[in-house]
Amino acid sequence: MSDYKSILVHADSQAACGIRLQVAHRLAEQFDAAVTAGYAASPSAFEYPAGFSAGADVAAMMVQLDSDRRARARSLFEHAQANGLPRLAWQDLPGEPVHAFGHAAMYADLAVVGQPDPRTKGTDVPADFIESMAILSGAPVLIVPYIGAPATIGRHVLLAWKESRESAHALAAALPLLQAADRVDVVLWDAIDASVAEEAPRIEARLRRHDVPVTVHRCGKESRDVGEQLLSMAAEFNADLLVMGCYGHSRAREWVLGGATRSVLRSMTLPVLMAH
Repeated sequence: MSDYKSILVHADSQAACGIRLQVAHRLAEQFDAAVTAGYAASPSAFEYPAGFSAGADVAAMMVQLDSDRRARARSLFEHAQANGLPRLAWQDLPGEPVHAFGHAAMYADLAVVGQPDPRTKGTDVPADFIESMAILSGAPVLIVPYIGAPATIGRHVLLAWKESRESAHALAAALPLLQAADRVDVVLWDAIDASVAEEAPRIEARLRRHDVPVTVHRCGKESRDVGEQLLSMAAEFNADLLVMGCYGHSRAREWVLGGATRSVLRSMTLPVLMAH
C-alpha cells in the first residue's frame, strides 16, 4: 500500500471529537494527505421513530435537537481549524451514521474514529458504530481512545499477527505507519490450526522486505484473554499504536465480535488500527 492520501475522520458533537481531529490532521501532515471531517450522527427520527407522530411540538423539538448537535460539531471543527489545523475540510454525511460514514470510508485510505466514552450519557452514534462501520465498509479504521491520544502515533508499534484475512488486511493498511516506525514488535500465538514456528519467519521476512524494523515475539499457546494480553504487552513495550484484525460476523442483524476484538475495544489505552 502507498502512503495515505485521503483520511476521513468522524465528526460529532462530543468533546472528544477535538482529539480525533488533531490525530487525523497530524497524520495528514505526516503523509501529505487530504483530511475530511465527516459529520455523521443518528437523526432523532431514527432514535425516536414515534416522535414525529406525537405532535408538532415534539417534532419541532427533535428537529432542534438534530440542529443543535450539528452546530456543536461544526463549532468543534471550526475551533480546530482556527487553532492550527488548516487541512481540515467539512462534509455532512446525512442518514443512519453506520451506513453514511461507512460508505464514505470506502473512498478513503484511512478512517479515524473515537472509542465510546462510558462516562458520557448521550452519544451521537449507536454503541456498535465502530465495529459495524469497519465490518460493513471494509475500510481500515484508526480508533482513538476516549482518554486521549499520545504525543506520537506509530513510532513504537505492536502488531498482533495470525494467519487470517483480517490480520493480513490490517498489516497492509498499516504498512505506511510500520515503515515510518522506529520499532515494530510482532506478537503471535500457537493456535489449533497454526504454528508460530512456521508463521514467525514468514511474517518477519514479509515486513523486512518493506524495510520495517521488526522484532518477532512467540507467545506460546493462544489463550482466551488475548485481547487483555495485547493491551498489557502494549504497555510493556511502550507502544503508541496497536495494529490488529477486526473479527466479527453478522447474526440476526447483530454484530458478534471475536473475544480479542471486543476486549480491546472496551479497554484500549492506546490508538488501535483495525481492519476486517
